Amino acid sequence: MEQIAKAQTATQTRRLHNDYALLQIETDVSGIAGAVRITLNRPNALNALSQALLTELQHALDSVAASPARVVILAGAGRAFCAGHDLAEMRAQPSQAYYQALFTQCSKLMLTIQRMPQPVIAQVHGIATAAGCQLVAMCDLAVAASDARFAVSGVNLGLFCSTPSVPLSRNISRKQAFEMLVTGDFIDAPTACDRGLINRVAAPDALASEVAALAQRICNKPRSAIEAGKGLFYRQLEMGIEAAYQLAGQTMACNMMDDSALEGTQAFLEKRPPKW
Repeated sequence: MEQIAKAQTATQTRRLHNDYALLQIETDVSGIAGAVRITLNRPNALNALSQALLTELQHALDSVAASPARVVILAGAGRAFCAGHDLAEMRAQPSQAYYQALFTQCSKLMLTIQRMPQPVIAQVHGIATAAGCQLVAMCDLAVAASDARFAVSGVNLGLFCSTPSVPLSRNISRKQAFEMLVTGDFIDAPTACDRGLINRVAAPDALASEVAALAQRICNKPRSAIEAGKGLFYRQLEMGIEAAYQLAGQTMACNMMDDSALEGTQAFLEKRPPKW
């Protein structure tokens, strides 16, 4: 069984490294088995989400979701995390059908992040604007450099950031989200942390190590528990409280029958470290 698992991991790793022009893929980041870092690699365009980049990122996330990976780190190359959609590309094709297809593609990508079994951590530096801020909000966790800045700034161009408003309003309070959306103003990393858009702030030169430490803590936990927990977490948020409790109870009952939970509780009772 161990040889089969190693072969599956090797196959998935090769699939992740399949000729991406606009992404950099690293596995076992910082020596952490199961940690995958996907880096947006359009630095000269501040990692703007062109259709080609969206397509590559969708493929990479789908591949990771089906792999033995335990956690995903999403980062950006160059001076910024992500400046949103590629406005030059958008302006070159002014038709409603094109725009509808583009935003449908982007929405599918954002939902993939939430629906994949692995926790996704945004590693944010520079700016995260419009759909780039949306990307941060859709990630399960986010750590930002102290000099990072965030905005949903489409309104400054006459375009209300409608799709970014969906995860933004699910991360921070309605009034704070709406103020960002109607003013297009930037907020800094400490403010983003205070409002709940990100989890923590790190010194710029300590950002990667802070994210790696968080990834390691996740990888130390049983994969089955993390996977079940992530699925439950988002599903129950959209339910009424009675239905949420019913689903949570079902999830916990199934989780308790998992080998890792049985071992974990037995180890606790025997006052020893669990053997996962």
